[in-house]
Amino acid sequence: MRPVHPSLDHISAWISAVGAAAALGDLDGDQFPNDVCYIDTRTDQVIVAPAPGISGRYEPFALDAGRLYDRATMAPTHCLPRDLNEDGLTDVLVSYWGRTPIAFLRRSEPTSSVAELHAASYEPVEIAPGGERWYTDAATTADVDGDGHVDVIVGNYFQDGARILDPTADGIESMQHSMSRAYNGGRNRLLLWAGGTSGERPTVEFRDASDALDFVGGEPTGTAWTLAIGAADLDGDLLPEIYFGNDFGPDRLLHNLSLPGQPRFALLSGHRTMTVPRSKVLGHDSFKGMGVDFGDLNGDGLLDMYVSNIASEYALEESHFVWVSTGDVSAMAEGRAPYVDEGERLGLSRSGWGWDSRLADFDNDGQLEAIQATGFLRGERNCWPELHETGMGNDQLLSDPRQWHRFQPGEDMCGSDPNPFYVRAADGRFYDLSPELGMDDAQVTRAVAVADVDGDGDLDFVYGNQWEPSRYYLNDCPRPGRFLGLRLLLPVGDPSADDTEVFAGHESPPVPARPAIGAAATVHLPGGKMLVGQVDGGSGHSGVRSAELHFGLGDVPDDAVLRVDLRWRDAHGSVRDQSIELKPGWRTVLLGETPGPRIGATDQPDGNKS
Repeated sequence: MRPVHPSLDHISAWISAVGAAAALGDLDGDQFPNDVCYIDTRTDQVIVAPAPGISGRYEPFALDAGRLYDRATMAPTHCLPRDLNEDGLTDVLVSYWGRTPIAFLRRSEPTSSVAELHAASYEPVEIAPGGERWYTDAATTADVDGDGHVDVIVGNYFQDGARILDPTADGIESMQHSMSRAYNGGRNRLLLWAGGTSGERPTVEFRDASDALDFVGGEPTGTAWTLAIGAADLDGDLLPEIYFGNDFGPDRLLHNLSLPGQPRFALLSGHRTMTVPRSKVLGHDSFKGMGVDFGDLNGDGLLDMYVSNIASEYALEESHFVWVSTGDVSAMAEGRAPYVDEGERLGLSRSGWGWDSRLADFDNDGQLEAIQATGFLRGERNCWPELHETGMGNDQLLSDPRQWHRFQPGEDMCGSDPNPFYVRAADGRFYDLSPELGMDDAQVTRAVAVADVDGDGDLDFVYGNQWEPSRYYLNDCPRPGRFLGLRLLLPVGDPSADDTEVFAGHESPPVPARPAIGAAATVHLPGGKMLVGQVDGGSGHSGVRSAELHFGLGDVPDDAVLRVDLRWRDAHGSVRDQSIELKPGWRTVLLGETPGPRIGATDQPDGNKS
C-alpha cells in the first residue's frame, strides 16, 4: 500500500489500487515492436526492457525523471511510447498521480538507427506548466485538430491540487460526490502540439486547449473522474472522436468538429427506447467506465466500441458495453450517437471488475477476439457488503472519506477473477476460452498491451498486473490464417516531394519517419468482406498497443493480391487517400504528401521493396 493523505488512511487499499501499466512498441529503432514499457507498483518504477525471450540488445532499466519526481508524494500510473517531438525516434510519455505528465524524449544517437538503450538515452521534459498536481489515470495521442501533428489527451481522476499521496498533509481530501453522477474529479486536459526539436537535448512544446473539453453540450464533461480514453475517427473525416470512460457517472462521446488550432466538440447521446434501461444508452449510464477499445464487430466497415465496467455476479453487476454501430453516421451531425449496446447478446457483458479491454485477431481467422483485464483487491476477507453499504449511502455524505468503511490490506473484492479470453463461435456469441488455454489463474490486472512482438504474423500481448509480476504471452498459434500487417509511417522534416512507397516486412524506410497516428486502412477480401483499422495513439486505461495495423485474413492464398484503401492526414493536415495492392505479410508503407499512382506490390511476404 502507498502512503496516503491521513484522511484517506483507512481506505489506503482503495486508493492504492491503480498504477500498473504496460505498453509495447519499437523503442530501440530495430523496426519491431519488441520493447516493453511497464510500471511495477511494488517499486513505482517505469521500466523499459526487451520483450522476454528477445535478449542481447540492451539491459532493462528504469526511466529516471531526476528532480522532476518526488517519490514521497508521487507515483507513475501510465506509460505511452510515441514520437512526441516528431524526430523519428520513439519517446515515452509517463503520467503520474501527484504531478503533470513527463515526456521522456529520446536523444539522437550519432552512430546508427539501432543503438543500445539505457536511462541516459532519454531527456525528461515538462509538457505542462510545472508545479501543478494532477492525478492521471489515462492518456492517449491523436491529431485532434487536424493540423497534421499529434496532440495529447489526458484523463485525470482526483481533483487537481489534491494531496492524495502526501501522508504529512492536513485537512480532509474529497472523494466523488456521487456513485452515479460525480463531476468533482480532476480536470481533463487537451494539449495541442506546438513544436519540437531533436538532438542531445530534445524538446517538445504543447499548447493547453483544455477549455474545449470543460463543458460540451451544456454538460460538465471535463471533471468526471476519468479512467479510460479512446480516440478514433467514427464518421470518416479523419478527425478523431473522443470517448471518455468515466468512473461514477456517464461516459462521454465527443463528436470532433475541430479546425487546425481550434478544437471544438459536440456531445453525442444515444437514443433510448421503451425497453432499454437508461444506463444502456450511450452517454446516460451510471457505470464505472474503465477501459475502451475499437474494432468492427458487425462487419459494416465502421468501428464499434468495447467498454469495461464492473460486472461481477452477486457483487456489483452493471455490465460491460459493446457499442455497436447502427450505420447511421449522419445522425452524429444531429447530436445522436448511432450506437446500441449489444454486450449481452454477444456474450461480452459479464466477467468481473473490468479494466483494459482489447479487440484483436489472435489466430488470423478474420474474426476479432476480445480480452480483458480484471480484478480489484485480493485478500482474505470479502468486503463487498461494506462497499454496497457505502455505495447506497446519501450522495451528500459520499464525498467525505470519513463516511467510508475501511478498505485495508487483506480485504478482497474480485481478487480471484480470471482474465477472460473471448472467442467468437458460429452462433455469433463470444465464449471465454481462458480455461482451455491454461490462462484462467487469478491475476489482479489493469493493463493489456498488444503487438506482434516477434514479427511472425500473430499477435502477442502483455498483462500489466497490480502488486504482482506482469506477464507476457507469446502467441504460438499452430495453424494461424494469413495476415496483413501495416506499418503506416509519415516522413519527418519537409516531406513535400515524397510519394507513397511500400517496403516489405519491417524494412527501415530511407528517411526518418513516425507512426501515422489516426491513419485508416480498409482491406478488401475476396467475396466482398472488408476489414478496417486505424493506427492507434494509445486508447484504453493503462495499456498501450503498438502503432501498427494487423488484419487476420483467414484462408486466403499466399499469393492473393488484396486492395487496400488508405486515408491519412499529411504533415500539413491535408487529407490524402490512395489505393494500393498488397499480398499477405508485413508491409512498411511510407505515406507521401502527394499520392503517386496505384502501387502494385507483387513481391512475396518476405521479399524486397516493390
